[in-house]
Amino acid sequence: MAKILVIEDEAAIRRVLVKILSEENNKYEVFEAEDGLVGIEKIKADDYDLVLCDIKMPKMDGVEVLEAIKKIKPEIPIVMISGHGDLDTAVNTMRLGAFDYISKPPDLNRLLNTVRNALDRKELVVENKMLKKKVSKNYEMIGESKAISDIKNIIEKVAATDARVLITGPNGTGKELVAHWIHQKSERSKGAMIEVNCAAIPGELIESELFGHVKGAFTSANKDRAGKFEAANGGTIFLDEIGDMSLSAQAKVLRALQENKIQRVGSDKDIKVDVRVVAATNKDLKKEIAENRFREDLYHRLAVILIKVPALNDRRDDIPLLIKYFSKKISVEQGSPVKKFSDKAIKQLQQYDWTGNIRELRNVIERLIILGGKEVSVEDVKLFAAK
Repeated sequence: MAKILVIEDEAAIRRVLVKILSEENNKYEVFEAEDGLVGIEKIKADDYDLVLCDIKMPKMDGVEVLEAIKKIKPEIPIVMISGHGDLDTAVNTMRLGAFDYISKPPDLNRLLNTVRNALDRKELVVENKMLKKKVSKNYEMIGESKAISDIKNIIEKVAATDARVLITGPNGTGKELVAHWIHQKSERSKGAMIEVNCAAIPGELIESELFGHVKGAFTSANKDRAGKFEAANGGTIFLDEIGDMSLSAQAKVLRALQENKIQRVGSDKDIKVDVRVVAATNKDLKKEIAENRFREDLYHRLAVILIKVPALNDRRDDIPLLIKYFSKKISVEQGSPVKKFSDKAIKQLQQYDWTGNIRELRNVIERLIILGGKEVSVEDVKLFAAK
């Protein structure tokens, strides 16, 4: 049942609002506050799904109440109640964050429709927050080693900026996790994060994938198509395995970084883009530059901030935490009880040479959860995860 707080100093109007809402098929639990100060105290003390607030009140007017609520609990939708002479003020309150306004005396249908719409909006906001939390959990960085702590500290400093970041490290170490953390902790998290695996796209298609194309640009170009840079406008583009990008595509990426403009394949029209670029590679780009496979000027554009993700063999102290994390995650995915790993089993896994890094460790843990005993033993590890 939705909880609604009515802040209104006129007792007669307050009683009408409470009566209308309370009789709406038992959908709403309605509470009263006779002025703005009382209303704010109630909001601090309890959770409400919607607030109806009068504009003209003694002690504290509705605009002040609106601003105070937005600071305390910004997710609560607020509908302003306006007298005939308050309409201009009511419209202005919407610029300050009010959901809508209703006029006195309240029209029954208008009131109920506004309340329903405001509560629907609140539900969407809550759902979006939950989805964002789920996304964040999918990209957790697990570890307390110095190397991981250093990476987290760099992310905290760089995320709030628009500085370009180049992430290096072997395959399977979690470079994409670092990229997601940078995006999610930035103001650009409100926008999209678009991922492009440069190694997975054929060289002749990478430019179309990144920058889009116009109809007729090549044989299969049957219609205009936006590229990944346009899709990431206002957000972040993650260029994974950028060391595998063709030299011609590198030149266009360089121009995009220098001028914040792109051109679709087959067009000479500039399109402005506002995109943060985060790139990753498992290659030694300085070696690639020396062998004329990577542009040095692009490297210096990308490597404003360098983050090196260590191999799992260089952070073995994190393996127990990773085992616990993956064991819980995999068990939840499979709908089975969480399996424990014995201390000896964990120590045995810490001794292995993890050439496939975290990706390999996760696969081994999944295998042990499926094939091992009720508690994964060192014998299970030797039998099913022997290196």
